[in-house]
Amino acid sequence: MDHNILQTTRELIDEVGYPALTVDQVAARAGVGKAAIYRRYASKAEMAFVATMHEQQLPPPVSTGSLHGDLLALVRTFHVRMAAPAARHLAPALISELAVNPELDARFQDTFLAAEQAVFADIIEQAVARGELAGPVDPAMAHLLLLGSLASALYLLSLPVDDAMVTDLATVATAGITALADRHHSAPDGAAEPH
Repeated sequence: MDHNILQTTRELIDEVGYPALTVDQVAARAGVGKAAIYRRYASKAEMAFVATMHEQQLPPPVSTGSLHGDLLALVRTFHVRMAAPAARHLAPALISELAVNPELDARFQDTFLAAEQAVFADIIEQAVARGELAGPVDPAMAHLLLLGSLASALYLLSLPVDDAMVTDLATVATAGITALADRHHSAPDGAAEPH
């Protein structure tokens, strides 16, 4: 049933656009009741977000052998999802709804962002194990540096994001994460600085 709901949502977004999309339309075409949809998704925005960007599980982090390579592989995966026309139309509406709906914001934080930050935690852990980082950094900060920059470029600044820019974002995020690890895990007397 979930797949049918999400497929129908994608089809309707392509046909009528996100602003004209209604839960009633999705329910009717998918052959389910509105209650079935609302048991799964708190709002039209959440349903559309899952359908356009987060239907599949996040890919496990690709281990390329370097922090930069791992971040580049990750940001390329997210760029494909986030630059899709449906996602570009949906993101401003979702951001607006998150700002005024604390329950949806909490659900978004606890599900989608937590899953994304777990991927960053794995990448950071691998980089620490390889000796590339002096110690761990907050996955939320790494997430902000890489995907926050990508989201800003796509949704707020409307920049033409190509692979060269994606590569630059990975380079800048790598430098930022490395600097944070150095700052938090080294001090002149060898003791770690407080966070």
